[in-house]
Amino acid sequence: MNSTQIARPAPNPLLLFLKTPKGYAMAALIGLTLIAALRPQDHLGLLSAAVAVATGLTIDGGVALLQRRKKLFSDGAVITALIVADVLSHATPLYIVAATTAVALLSKHLLKVGRKPLFNPAAFGLLFAIVAFNTGQSWWGSLALLSTWLMLLLLAAGLLITVRVNKFPQVASFLGAYFALLLAMAIFHLGLPSDTPGDALRAPFVNSALYLAFFMVTDPPTSPAPYRQQVMFGMIVAVVGTLIFATSGGLAYLLVGLLVGNVWKAVLQWTAKAADRRGASPAKKSAVAIRTGEGSSDQNLA
Repeated sequence: MNSTQIARPAPNPLLLFLKTPKGYAMAALIGLTLIAALRPQDHLGLLSAAVAVATGLTIDGGVALLQRRKKLFSDGAVITALIVADVLSHATPLYIVAATTAVALLSKHLLKVGRKPLFNPAAFGLLFAIVAFNTGQSWWGSLALLSTWLMLLLLAAGLLITVRVNKFPQVASFLGAYFALLLAMAIFHLGLPSDTPGDALRAPFVNSALYLAFFMVTDPPTSPAPYRQQVMFGMIVAVVGTLIFATSGGLAYLLVGLLVGNVWKAVLQWTAKAADRRGASPAKKSAVAIRTGEGSSDQNLA
């Protein structure tokens, strides 16, 4: 080695992680959670977040031990846990927070298509909590209960994540279809008297839709990679969610819309595998994999 050369310091693993899509997502969720907790009524939300994260790390760590993996720390478990805590009401009992997080993480490992989860883990766990525990959901982590101008922080963080995971067509199609349908409902006076489209077009409900779009709709393993399929996926989530809102209202419409989109993506994957089993040529197999996103290098955010 030349004596004039200076040895470069080893790269910081934390900085390297923060430059990945998961790193961006985790940093954004931690930041939003801390900002949302500035509201005195949401101080307890930090305790819920801590319980959710501890539960998530325990579940994924246990699975890693069973599978004899070297890496026990699960960044995906932290992301899922933070989403669960951010959506549930700050007044939710801690045992329900833990149970919701556990169901979310277990669904990732048990309900799979190939090596990828069938459903967005956080959405699955949150819908389970509504059905099993009749939980309240305030989406406080979306800054929905703070000053309206803070929505700019949510937009900035969400757009950054969207670009990093290459899901801009998906997010744009979801938000475009969702708000266009709600606007049409408001113009033609459609929907329920109790849950009007006008309500959904105002804060804090707008924050909920943005949070879902940026941090849940964008989950790579449970959504398609090709741009054309991303557009279809976003529209399916928006249409199903809006129809449920128009006919039933309640808290679950966004979550159900996302889970239906997950099923649609899984059907595409099953169709591709069926074609593969029928003995397609190598060239056709490769083309099918590209169309369905099987060859995508997208990272799992949850």
